[in-house]
Amino acid sequence: MIHYQSESITVFQSHLQQTTSTVVATNDLVLVADPCWLPGEVEEIRRYVATIRGERPLYLLFTHADWDHIIGYRAFPEATVIASHAVHTYPETERQRKLDAIRNFDGNYYLERPYPIEFPAVDVVIEHDGQQVSAGSTTLTFYHAHGHERSGLFTVVEPLGVFLAGDYLSDAEFPFIYYSSTEYDRTLQKVEHILQTHAVRLLVPGHGSTTESVDEIRRRTDESQAYIAQVRECVQQDNQPELAAMINRWKFAPQLRRFHQDNIDLITRELQK
Repeated sequence: MIHYQSESITVFQSHLQQTTSTVVATNDLVLVADPCWLPGEVEEIRRYVATIRGERPLYLLFTHADWDHIIGYRAFPEATVIASHAVHTYPETERQRKLDAIRNFDGNYYLERPYPIEFPAVDVVIEHDGQQVSAGSTTLTFYHAHGHERSGLFTVVEPLGVFLAGDYLSDAEFPFIYYSSTEYDRTLQKVEHILQTHAVRLLVPGHGSTTESVDEIRRRTDESQAYIAQVRECVQQDNQPELAAMINRWKFAPQLRRFHQDNIDLITRELQK
């Protein structure tokens, strides 16, 4: 599963949708972000963490509350959970929808997990941009990342310069906009601030490949902004041929087309308000 590894950082990549799970180990703490998907994959991550942790405190970060990202929550019952205020205050009906999605996924493939399926209980609630959690010389800085979903977080781990982006800045998929294209734009505008404020050395998206190139981070940001602008313009001009063709260059375009149509429908509704 290991997609990227250095002395302090291990990025695991699931066989499903190139979904990443990240383990950051410093002298002060071990941080696990979004452990997922399959039971055997979560167990591989859990065993790795148990091997390296020692006496260090363990933190479990959820970049957002999509069910594929919270699926490994209870595999780390001793961890201190970090997530956004939106995750902390999720309505009960929405929590149940996430849990039902996990149970349906497991049921469809006859999967059994050695831990209970539960919605994360948040110990450290991130309320505002720039909020920090520090342990020794390790500092986690958080920024709200709304748009894909309403509960997202960007996280920068210093002094390592790790930028955990959640479901943004992927090289495997265009923006999936479940919540708001306007908020998605605002989130993308924070990327340059992060690059100017922090010495970013590694980007980890929620799906796809890591990159150590700041130029590549900017390219992915520009690409995402251009996609949203193009959908808006095509919807306003009712340019159906361009809307249909604009994602053809993506490797998994046939499988992603339904997400593209969902984006079109959402942006259409926004423009009609």
